[in-house]
Amino acid sequence: MATPQVAIDSPFAMRSTAMEVIEGIDLSGKIAIVTGGYSGIGTETVRALASKGARVIVGARRPDDAAQALADIAGDVTTRPLDLSKPDSIDAFTAGIREDLDELHLLINNAGTMACPLARDDRGYESQFAINHLGHFQLTHGLWSLLKSAEGARVIALSSIAHRLNGVDTDDLNFEHRAYDKWLAYGQAKSANALFALHLDRIGEPHGVRAFSLHPGGIATPLQRHLTMDEQRAMGWYDENGNLNPGFKSVEEGAATSIWCASSPLLAGMGGVYCEDCNIANPAPEGNQGFTGVSPHVQDEVLAGALWVRSEELCDIQFS
Repeated sequence: MATPQVAIDSPFAMRSTAMEVIEGIDLSGKIAIVTGGYSGIGTETVRALASKGARVIVGARRPDDAAQALADIAGDVTTRPLDLSKPDSIDAFTAGIREDLDELHLLINNAGTMACPLARDDRGYESQFAINHLGHFQLTHGLWSLLKSAEGARVIALSSIAHRLNGVDTDDLNFEHRAYDKWLAYGQAKSANALFALHLDRIGEPHGVRAFSLHPGGIATPLQRHLTMDEQRAMGWYDENGNLNPGFKSVEEGAATSIWCASSPLLAGMGGVYCEDCNIANPAPEGNQGFTGVSPHVQDEVLAGALWVRSEELCDIQFS
């Protein structure tokens, strides 16, 4: 059953932290995979899950850096090589996971890239769409049997308020026929993340797998590595003295909505919705310039289905 895209009575809000959100929740016996869980909000996501007894596996493009970044986290945390821009790396990762595990309770598709110069993956696909969406699409496919085998599995797709920049062009997803614009590409990839969760929830619900997308908030992390300080000041992220916009979150606050979507009992029996600030987001008109809300185009089930078919074609896979 489709979950209404309207806020519910959540006790948490914008300034809640991941540790506050997960307080009182026992994840003993649960297994979670977090992509990119060794940087920014990913690290805090791993820390919160491990603190409540979950076994956490971190997919890492730089395993040595990941091991160092996660060394101070108590609990069952391990890393495995995973490069979302390389299909062979994704296949090797999922094959190893299937060999070692019988079930998977949480898949948090956290890794991503933002507003980078034009680059293409090994298949020739535009990198932001390839890494943020297609890589996680292929990853989820490779882990699908394990998710279906777990009781109450959830898949979390990190989208962004940038989904409101634009939708997806299913006829030119890889900028082969239009001029490349880094923000247009990022908006498309983040819209794709939300549409992915919408359709995944539809096909996963009969198997007990629910999916959620979310905007973590504005957070100063390595995700901004491709932006100059002048660009960030122009967008209001920093002032002329280098002070961070007070509307930004800490990494602990930025990880909170991921943890809420992954663990909150308030979301039992729900799925397919876009969340923000530890709640289901309310709808916002297309083109809205505010700082909260979800645009209609990422709630479009027809568009979600069309993107799903194109994604299967581009990855040469098919969900059963």
